[in-house]
Parts: sequence; C-alpha cells; structure tokens
Amino acid sequence: MNKKKIAFAFAAAALAVGTAGASIAIADPAGSPQYRQLSGVGSDTTQDVMNGLAAAITVNGQKVLGSYDATGSANVTTKDPAVNANCTMARPNGSGAGRAALLTSLQAGNGCLDFARSSSLNLAAAAPGLTYVPFAVDGVSYAITPGSAIPRKLALADLKAIYHCDPNYVGSGPNYDMTVYLPQAGSGTRSFWESTVGITDADVVAGVYPCIKDKKGSTPVQEHDGRVLDDKAIVPFSIAQYQAQSSQTIADLRGRAILGTIDGAAPTVLNTGFGVKRDVYNVIPTSKVGTAPWSTVFVGGNSEICKQASVINTYGFATNPNCGDTTKQTP
Repeated sequence: MNKKKIAFAFAAAALAVGTAGASIAIADPAGSPQYRQLSGVGSDTTQDVMNGLAAAITVNGQKVLGSYDATGSANVTTKDPAVNANCTMARPNGSGAGRAALLTSLQAGNGCLDFARSSSLNLAAAAPGLTYVPFAVDGVSYAITPGSAIPRKLALADLKAIYHCDPNYVGSGPNYDMTVYLPQAGSGTRSFWESTVGITDADVVAGVYPCIKDKKGSTPVQEHDGRVLDDKAIVPFSIAQYQAQSSQTIADLRGRAILGTIDGAAPTVLNTGFGVKRDVYNVIPTSKVGTAPWSTVFVGGNSEICKQASVINTYGFATNPNCGDTTKQTP
C-alpha cells in the first residue's frame, strides 16, 4: 500500500491486565539468600517476569532463582565471592549477550551462570549444548506516538515494506520521512522482528537498509523503551512489556508510545490471538536437563515455573501450552 493512500486512524486499543497494581519488580536478586543456586542473565523482555518468578519460587524453603536484569550497574556478581571469586562480569544486555555469557561460563567450567533468558530461538551449533525451554508466550507489535503520521493500523506487508526502506513508505534518503528503529545489537526482540519483517541482521549491519537505525544519536536503542520515539519514529515493542508497564507492575518506560494494530488484530491482553507472537525461553545446559535444581525449576509441565501461571499472566504474558518442553536443543 502506498503511504499516500494509507488512512490515518486515531483510536488506540486500551491495554490492561487483571492484576494491575502489582508491586514493581526489583532489578537484581533481593532478599535471602543473596546468591542463588541458579543464576541467569540476558533478555530485557523477560527480565521482569523472571524476577517475579524468582520471588515466588522456593525449593525446600529457599529461593533458588537469581535473575539479573539486562541494564543497571555496569557489572554483576552472580555467586558468593567468598566461594567463587571469579563471578563478577560485565552485565549482559539482551538475549544474545545472555546466551554468550552462559556459554562462556560453561566453557570455563566456573559455575558463574546456570541459565540465560531468551526472547528468541537460536539453534545454531553451541558447545556445550544448550536447551531452550519455553515458559510463556509474548506478542510483538510496533510502537508509535499519538501524534505520529504513521498509521495506527497496518498490515504486516506494510511493516515489511517499511523495514525494507521502501521509498513509497519511508521517503528518500538521507532525510527519510520515517525514523525506522531496531533495538540494540544482541536483542532477542531485534532478532525476532528482523525475522518477522524478512530482513537479516547481517544486512542491517552492512547498511543494506539505510533507513534503519539502532541508535538515537550515539545511544543504543534499548528495547521496550518508548521514550526513544518522536512523531516520525517506529520501533518494535513487546506487548507483554507494554501491558506490564501500563499496569505499573514494572517501571513505566513507555513515554508517549502506543501500540499499533497488525492485520486487523489489536495488541490485546495476553496476546493469544495476536498474529505476531513468539515463545519466550529459559536456556539451560543440555547436560543439566535431568539434574536438580534445573529439572525441578525449568523442565516439564509440572516444573516450578510452569506452576506459576498467575505470575506469568501478571507480567502480561500468556501461559505456554508447551511450558517445560526440552525438545529444542542446539546440536
């Protein structure tokens, strides 16, 4: 559809979750014990729901999950320095960085990391082997501002044209009519959105799509932070994150962002009917699938995480019918 013929809509879908008013999650593990048996890093998308699960789940009366946010202090310390002095590391930001940090820890055999959060699936070869364990479902839409000239209702074909820098949509460079954003390198949402709109990260990095930016000025675009938007900009945004921010369950970073409708489907509660959706995962060492506490917490439909449907829903995610499945493994 030519941008000149697109109708400009002015009504946004109302978004809410039934547990509005839940307390804002804490960025890194809090309370006793300070250091947990299962330490994890990675995805911005799932950091808050994993914080909620870490607070809710106990094994033999002890909290066992320690989930460290994608952003915050420059470094994190994931194990007790009195026991393991080598577990202070640069804070991994995003699914890719989390998986890489987990692999580094496994290859070193240092015990510093036990899982990684991931909002995308990457079954490329990894040694040691990794298992992607799904636990929830998210939807992803596009975010714009209320005053944007970009329509609030688009077809997926329109979004593909925008992210392919079609001049009928984005205008001609170097001063494009739209600012087309992707989140920071290593983001699982970035990877998922690239797949959704039919582009590759290698081509983005190579400048094949010159209208796309992943920085505002010199600052990387952090996923699910609507404050990056102005009235010419568009960026992918997790529906679960938007809902949880809207309900004040987590810190509200939406700014003026509103979510668009794709192919006539509104970005509504729990995302189950939304066309652009994804499983989200915890990535664990394949060698630990049958070993407690990994097996107790992550594996199978009766695992401690899969029992926590109300917590998962509180953070805007739908429960996953394949929660705890272990069939998605790297070679």
